[in-house]
Parts: sequence; C-alpha cells; structure tokens
Amino acid sequence: MSYSELAAFYDRLQIADYEEIGAYYRNFLPERGILLDLACGTGILARYFAGYGYDVIAADISPEMLSEAMKTPCDNVQYLCQDMTRLDLYGTIDACICTLDGFNHLPGKDAVKAALARISLFMNKGGMLAFDVNTLYKHNELLSGNTFVYDLDDVYCVWHNSVCEDNRIDMTLTMFSREGNVWRKSTEELSEIAYSLEEVTQWLTDAGFGDVKVYDWLTFNPAHKESEKAVFTAIKLQT
Repeated sequence: MSYSELAAFYDRLQIADYEEIGAYYRNFLPERGILLDLACGTGILARYFAGYGYDVIAADISPEMLSEAMKTPCDNVQYLCQDMTRLDLYGTIDACICTLDGFNHLPGKDAVKAALARISLFMNKGGMLAFDVNTLYKHNELLSGNTFVYDLDDVYCVWHNSVCEDNRIDMTLTMFSREGNVWRKSTEELSEIAYSLEEVTQWLTDAGFGDVKVYDWLTFNPAHKESEKAVFTAIKLQT
C-alpha cells in the first residue's frame, strides 16, 4: 500500500480537524519526551506535536507520503520510511500514537499483533500508546458497498467501497486532477480490516500493555456498539 497516487491529494481529500485531533491525543500523552507517530502520512500531526515540545519520530511505509511531509520543514521531527510490523528504532520512546485508522490498513490480525509487539519492544516502561481504529459497525453499516464523491476546485475523487466481507473492505479511489487545461486520471487501491474491540484489547495485553481503555472517537466516553471509531489507550507495563 504505497499511496503513490493519493499522496499528492491526501490532505485536501482527508476530512479531519487535525488541531482537534492533536488536542484530543495530548490528553493521554506525557507533557514531553520522545513521541513516535506511526503511519504519520503527510506529517501534520507530527509537526503539531513538535510544536508542543515533543521530539517526534514520524514513520510511514509510503515514500510518497513522506515526500509530501518533508515539503514542510519542521525542527524536532525525524522521518522514517518503515513498515510498522518491522519497526526498527535507534532508541526507546516515551509514547506512540497511530491515528486515522492506520492499524486498519494492515493486512490482517497477525500484522496488527506484530506492529504492537514492535512498539512494545521500543517503548519505555510506563510509556503511553494511543491509537484509533475504524470499527466493525462503521465497516458493516456505513462503508460497506457505498460510494462517496469529493468535488474540489482542482481535484475530483470518487471513493468506492466493496461490500464488507470477513470484516474487510477494498477501496477504489478514482481521482481526476487538473493540470492546466487538462484533467489527469489516477487510481489508488486500498484495503481496511476491522476487528472487535475485545480482540484488540487482548492483543495489547499480549504485547505487554495494561490499563487498556477504549473511548468513543474524540470523547472520553466508553466506546459502544455504534461507535464509528474507537480510541485505545494503554500503558507499557514492563521494560
């Protein structure tokens, strides 16, 4: 999953209030320290947290997304092109975030378990892990089989979702971008897999995390059966 075509348009097509998301995640994190931003994308949140004094390691598997990120220089952000299931850092971290359903894009539960194990390996005892996932409810009730259209001044995007099977949705994004008087067509194929909240909680425990809490998106209320997105927080228990 390279985001080779989507990277250039990602920030304009992503409907997200990054200031709100960043402020929300700050509630769970230590005030300072080394923060790993996994699946950092174009680096907006990495730069947000650097602005609050964190030393940020921003990792993503897509060189195209990282190329977009590095167009906006920022002190205290180090970018790494890495697969989160094979995460390899130079030292330990005090906290880790993975936002906007990064874990859903992994190819299956073994990959999620591997990523959590790698995060745990490099996290200091007492460190905080916070991440969000799209839920089974969102996959089955809101995304499955539906098509969404984004019509911007210079980008037109049709996002089609397959019918959800085995909690997996395949997504086809067809984009038309204006280049002078010509429109260029490009296509990106993505997939997401959703998991039960109980499964993810168990995988966190298996990876050495405890005090697991699960919130409804951008609130401090417990996640429920109709939560579209759930936020997990967990503490690293052992060195």
